[in-house]
Amino acid sequence: MALKSETVGSEICASLGLDKYENGVSGTPRVLLILSSVLERTISKNEKLLKVSKKKDAVTIFHGMKAPILSIQQYVERIFKYSKCSPSCFVVAYIYIEKFLQRTDAYLTPLNVHRILITSIMVATKFMDDECHENAYYAKVGGISTAELNSLELNFLFNLDFRLFVTPEVFGKYCLQLEKAGLRNRINLLD
Repeated sequence: MALKSETVGSEICASLGLDKYENGVSGTPRVLLILSSVLERTISKNEKLLKVSKKKDAVTIFHGMKAPILSIQQYVERIFKYSKCSPSCFVVAYIYIEKFLQRTDAYLTPLNVHRILITSIMVATKFMDDECHENAYYAKVGGISTAELNSLELNFLFNLDFRLFVTPEVFGKYCLQLEKAGLRNRINLLD
């Protein structure tokens, strides 16, 4: 069920690496690098905002005691490598993350981004791809317990009201947004 180039302009699909990875090409799709960069920038902005406004971030089930050692990019690449999900799932996961943050009034921070990522990517893969692993496998890939991932998934789904369908128009809008971020930040393929 992966969204393909009919949904988004074929040039954008090719640029993000959404098509060629569906055909078995190895390497890191550009969309992963862009998504990592966008999330890192968001966290940086949020940290400054919380510091300046002296606001406290709402602590959620997704918050850890300390930030994981892996960078966001390393974590996203790890999930891609072991989950073998389609690159389109990362776009859909990003859409889910945006919805989740809006509905919970939470901020993306170094303490919650990894748990939100593994949960959103797992949910997107279950919804989008024909094949996916069990939660225990994703928990191992994500470095958390199965019980914790099960709780995170349930909380995530309830906060999204179980509304996982993404229209082709919304998918295209987010692909374009990611492509613009990639161009702005000069993120190229590392081939």
